[in-house]
Amino acid sequence: MSSSMKNLSDFSHIEVGNAKGLKFAVVVSQWNAEVTGALLTGSLQGLQQHGAVENDIDIIQVPGSYELISGADIALRDKSFDAIICLGCVIQGETRHFDFICDAVGNGLANVAIKHNKPVIFGVLTTDNLAQALDRAGGKHGNKGEEAAITAIQMALISKKYK
Repeated sequence: MSSSMKNLSDFSHIEVGNAKGLKFAVVVSQWNAEVTGALLTGSLQGLQQHGAVENDIDIIQVPGSYELISGADIALRDKSFDAIICLGCVIQGETRHFDFICDAVGNGLANVAIKHNKPVIFGVLTTDNLAQALDRAGGKHGNKGEEAAITAIQMALISKKYK
């Protein structure tokens, strides 16, 4: 089914697990704040709904999506984090800047995860326009921030199991 017809944040078919005792950093871009603020809200709600407590969640604000890479790397200097959630929004413009930023952020976050051997979750919207971003930040398609939180919980639990 096309994404235009459904909420993409439906977790009813999976067992998420309990986040109690897990520690998370949420690295969030300040650029496109209307969108990233909604992603952050969804992420925090998702974590807390599954047992994470406020004291085990650090929020780190960075200027833009490109800086999510450094933000995640800096956060992982603190060895106590079980997972890092990266939230951002890159909206297509008239130049190839969009392509370069999206590619760099995806590759950079993957490299940080490998470097630190910790889950680093890609919660970055890459949309054609603001309306699409808002639809995915708490609108008709759900909230990618909540999806990132669920992913972080699942990956943190997997990582702990196989230490």
